[in-house]
Amino acid sequence: MTLAGVQRKEGEADYMKVLIVGSGGREHALAWKIAQSPRVDKIYCAPGNAGIAQIAECVPIKAMDFDALVTFAREKAIDLTVVGMDDPLVGGIVDVFESHGLRVFGPRKNAAILEGSKVFSKDLMKKYHIPTAEYESFTDPEAALEYLRTKASFPTVLKADGLALGKGVLICQNLEEAEAGVRQIMEDKKFGSAGDRMVIEQFMTGREVSVLTFVDGKTVKPMASAMDHKRAGDGDTGLNTGGMGNFSPSPFYTPEIAGYCQKNIFQPTVNAMAKEGRPFKGVIFFGLMLTGDGPKVLEYNARFGDPEAQVVLPRMKTDIVDVFEACIDGKLDQIDLAFSDKACVCVILASDGYPVKYGKGFEIRGLENFKDKDGYYVFHSGTAQKDGKIVTNGGRVLGVTALGSTLQEARANAYKAVDWVDFDNKYYRHDIAKSIDEVK
Repeated sequence: MTLAGVQRKEGEADYMKVLIVGSGGREHALAWKIAQSPRVDKIYCAPGNAGIAQIAECVPIKAMDFDALVTFAREKAIDLTVVGMDDPLVGGIVDVFESHGLRVFGPRKNAAILEGSKVFSKDLMKKYHIPTAEYESFTDPEAALEYLRTKASFPTVLKADGLALGKGVLICQNLEEAEAGVRQIMEDKKFGSAGDRMVIEQFMTGREVSVLTFVDGKTVKPMASAMDHKRAGDGDTGLNTGGMGNFSPSPFYTPEIAGYCQKNIFQPTVNAMAKEGRPFKGVIFFGLMLTGDGPKVLEYNARFGDPEAQVVLPRMKTDIVDVFEACIDGKLDQIDLAFSDKACVCVILASDGYPVKYGKGFEIRGLENFKDKDGYYVFHSGTAQKDGKIVTNGGRVLGVTALGSTLQEARANAYKAVDWVDFDNKYYRHDIAKSIDEVK
């Protein structure tokens, strides 16, 4: 499949073949952005989804089947593999690809631990004086319960140590909730082995901001800021999810705050990883809380956020393949990373009942309404092809995304586009980006 509408650079030799590993809205946004590069004329995605299939050739290989992915990459002479998901990164997919001489974008296993272990990342921040909440870590549930009963203040935050699909964080208002949370994480294993260890963390208040950054082992370049909406219900109520919507840029992330974060959080984190013998190449997602005492790190992720990617990448002007290669080669300092002045808002259309129990297999109607609509996008998160139709295949189904000259305009455009598409048990929040109205 040759990508249409791309202009070759003068004197450029070979077309590139790119493999994307993943199957969600983040990977759809990545495929869409990579397809804009004049250097690329063939994209594969493993395993992909029904939306990605309109841009790339999807192959039925699971993201954790490293051997099959390596075999495929070698057979197809893939020039660059881009890993979207956290599980394969933490599992060491980059190390495996590199051991076969394959070019791959993402952190090695010993660097992906930045996301793979909350205990590691909190200890790193403490050691290198990177601003974050006070905390204690535990391997014994009884010790955790004793700490809660004698030393904790409420509300407090419980975090499973390992990966938990973005849901392994519990905010507990009182001791009773916290005791139940410890049992869920460490005894009932609600998040599986991710709960073998846990962190009890001081609750921070303030505005949350997400900042994705490109890193080449030594240089760090921030992308546009964004703000996620984790809770399932309007007014930030209900259970934590993988994200119900997003907007970019955050008006609360001022140039002064950006400068502080670059000096005291972003660069020190990259330097710390290098000093620990874990040089990080790829994307570091900084989840920040803008507290009264200044910005502090809530969490690190070792990849693009979802749905952060859906609002940041539509604003990105630089060829993303050039950036990927500069990160791999340690030449990020030579890249001019540029973003549009336009704002972007994404509203997630989910299956009613998410993140607990929900039905699948419902036909999605109206996707054709996005065709040739400049500034409007629909990124597929959980979809599949069935009997020639596109159907729901997950908790988060679609990311309806729109640009605007202001955040208010982008929000209005996104919610207008929400009505263009429909499926049985469609559910979404009605207040994505509502906080921007509080900006004077």
